Formats: sequence, C-alpha cells, structure tokens
Amino acid sequence: MGKYFGTDGFRGEANVELTADHAYQVGRFLGWYYGELKRRAGDEEAPRIVIGKDTRRSSYMFEYALISGLVASGADAYMLHVTTTPSVAYVARVDGFDCGVMISASHNPYFDNGIKLINTHGEKMDEDTIALIEDYLDGKLHCFDADWPTLPFAHKEKIGCTVDYVSGRNRYIGYLISLGMYSFRGKKIGLDCANGSAWNIAKAVFDALGAKTYVMSAEPNGFNINTGCGSTHIEALQKFVLDNGLDAGFAYDGDADRCLCVDEKGHVITGDHILYIYGKYMHERGKLLNNTVVTTVMSNFGLYKALDELGIGYAKTAVGDKYVYEYMVNHGCRIGGEDSGHIIFSKYASTGDGILTSLKIMEVMMARKKTLSQLCEGLTIYPQVLVNVRVVDKTAAQADEDVQAAVRKAAEALGAAGRILVRESGTEPVVRVMVEAPDHEQCQQLVNSVVDVIKSKGYCQ
Repeated sequence: MGKYFGTDGFRGEANVELTADHAYQVGRFLGWYYGELKRRAGDEEAPRIVIGKDTRRSSYMFEYALISGLVASGADAYMLHVTTTPSVAYVARVDGFDCGVMISASHNPYFDNGIKLINTHGEKMDEDTIALIEDYLDGKLHCFDADWPTLPFAHKEKIGCTVDYVSGRNRYIGYLISLGMYSFRGKKIGLDCANGSAWNIAKAVFDALGAKTYVMSAEPNGFNINTGCGSTHIEALQKFVLDNGLDAGFAYDGDADRCLCVDEKGHVITGDHILYIYGKYMHERGKLLNNTVVTTVMSNFGLYKALDELGIGYAKTAVGDKYVYEYMVNHGCRIGGEDSGHIIFSKYASTGDGILTSLKIMEVMMARKKTLSQLCEGLTIYPQVLVNVRVVDKTAAQADEDVQAAVRKAAEALGAAGRILVRESGTEPVVRVMVEAPDHEQCQQLVNSVVDVIKSKGYCQ
C-alpha cells in the first residue's frame, strides 16, 4: 500500500483525509499522463477517461474536481453519473477508454469517500502508475526521464471536454440482462440496494429477467448509503425476506461490487457459500478450469473441508479482490473471491460485481431446481469471531511484541482444530482479529485475549 492509495483506492473522510484538491490533482495527473503516453506513441487524440460515482453527497464535489483536473490537462471526461464500480470497469474495457475512475468509498459510511482507478482493460490500476500519482501529490514526480514539480496546462483547442455518457451505463445493464440464461418468472426476489449505486440498476435487471422484484433501501439522499442496510447490515434483508415470503434476497454494498445473499429461511449466505455453490456447479459441468477456486486467507475452514470432499482444489491469496484477480489471471482460474462478497467470475468480468453475482446464484437455483438453502447442503461453516479494532497506528499495533505473544498463545491453544488471523485493513485505520474454532465461546475468548492486549498498550483511537 502507498501513502494515499490502499488496496482499494484513495479512501478517507471527505475533505479530511481525501479533499477536493486531491481529486483535482489526481485528475490533472491522469489527463496529462495518458495524453503524454499517447503523444509519445504518435497519437495526437485527447485521452478519454470514463467516470462513475456513488450516491454520497460528497461524490458530486469529487466528480467536479476530478473532471476539472482532467480537462485542464487536456483529457475528455465521460460521465456515467451514479453507477456501479463494475459498470465503470466494463465500460472502460469494452469502449476502449484510456482509464476509468470510480468515486466511492464502497461499504464505508456516507462521510467517507474514495477514488478507485481502473485501467483500460477494466482491471484495478497497476502499482507503478499509482506510485507516480502519489509522487505527484507529494511534489516529487519523476517521469519520462524528467522531473515534474508542476504539470503543463492544456491550451486553446487542446483543453478537454465533458461528455454525458449515460448510454454506457445502459449498455452495461443490457450486458447483465444478456447473461441471464433462465427466466426468473415465478420467483420472488428481494434486493437491498444499500441506498447506493445499485439503486437504479439492479431492479431493472431482475425485472427484465421476469422476477417479481421486491426492493428495499433504494431511496438515496446523500447521507443514507450503507446506513442500516446493504451487505454490511444483512439483518435488514433477512427480515425483509421473511416478512415478504421471498425465495431469496441479495444485498449489495455502496458501489455494488460485492453481494451477500439471504436464503428462503432467512439465513445469511456469505461469499464462502457463494464460492462453494458456484464452484461446485462449475465442477459438475466440467467448467472449473484448473479445478481451482481462489479464496483469500479470510475464507472459512469449513469451505476448504467442503471443497476437499468434492475433490475441488483451492488457492489462498492475501485479502483484497485485486490479489484474487491477479491470481486468477496468472493461473487461468474462473472463479474466486472473498467471504465479504467480492466474487469474480473472470469469464464475464474483470472485477467483483454484486449484481452479476446475484444473477449467477439465480442461475444455479434455476438450473438445479433447488432452493438457496438446499444448494448450501454439504457446507458447514466453522464458528468465527472477528473484531475490528480502530487504532492510531496499524503497523505498530500489529508488530508489538506483547500483541504477537498473545497471538502465539492463542494459536497454541487452538492447535490444528482452528486458527487465528491478525491483519491490517487495507482501507480503514483498523486491525482485524479473527479466530475460527469448533466452539464459538472459545473463539470469543481467544479474540478478546488479543484485543485486550492491543487496548492495554494504548493503540486504540
């Protein structure tokens, strides 16, 4: 991770850690850099950069600041307006944009925001380019064999323009609909749009595929994104599914790149369940390339035991969908993801896509003629306790000798029957302490034993 950009972009409280000036400067760099790359390749056309945003009040401020920087540097800015992160990735890839930008803090509260950068292939931006952006923000940019304390402005006809590109978002909706292999007619489906990016997309897709669609949290006001709803507050959808007698429910996060589900009995279906359901489905049809499901170190013991029973292999990456995707590309894998609901279907998308994930789960339900709860049979999730500790210094807290000693002691107590994992968040000032074991009470005790040491050493905010 860099000084500004973490595992999922430049994120922080709006106008505190991430300011409008930051957005302007990022725009200035992107417009200049891609214009310079084109010029050096003999192409005098203006760079084309596509932009989306979520429903936060501050997203408009960052959008305008970013666009000001882009056009001042000579780039043309194409505006998708309120849309999902995977739609920006899709449009960047299929319409040949030089890069894409999504303004969102994903599942964070409304007062946070972020800038996610996407390359021309619809993938997360490479670390080398991000390092150049950080150097520019710090006033020490060295690029193209020269130092750039300031960047040149475009003049006259070279000044960029803005383009309303809502048609790109509409084509993305059409693409999702085209992936529906079965009619959903007769199915009652709940959608929790988190008052975020999915609010004007998800229902259109499910309606077009014939479902009787019940929607909640689709009235964004700039301040209610992820508030008591969406994939981070799945209990709202659980009640919604049971109250309305639905066949299934799908909950998205603020920018709709993740999805969690609720079955007809009101039980939560996590990312690990989704990997099991669709990995098994692909395996049965001979479609699971390399016989591998890609997970992160946060996936549950129970998933690995279930995959072993099916004869399906698996890989474990660092936490972050970017690492999952990198492994998938490098090893030719078709499905991977995180327990949090970032699921990547590499045949169809280059990033996690919550709405696509819900469509693929519906596909298995329709193809196998089973309920969502029946599709989970064969998977037993170990009890898990995860505590997020907000700290002043993530690295120092995790490296503390007393904290490490507490972690070792917990690991010894678990032996081979469970595991403990302590890691830094890539997007928040948080250390995550997680324990899995056959007994929930033991999980809680061991997590507390580590958290108490972190608190006693004065690392908490």
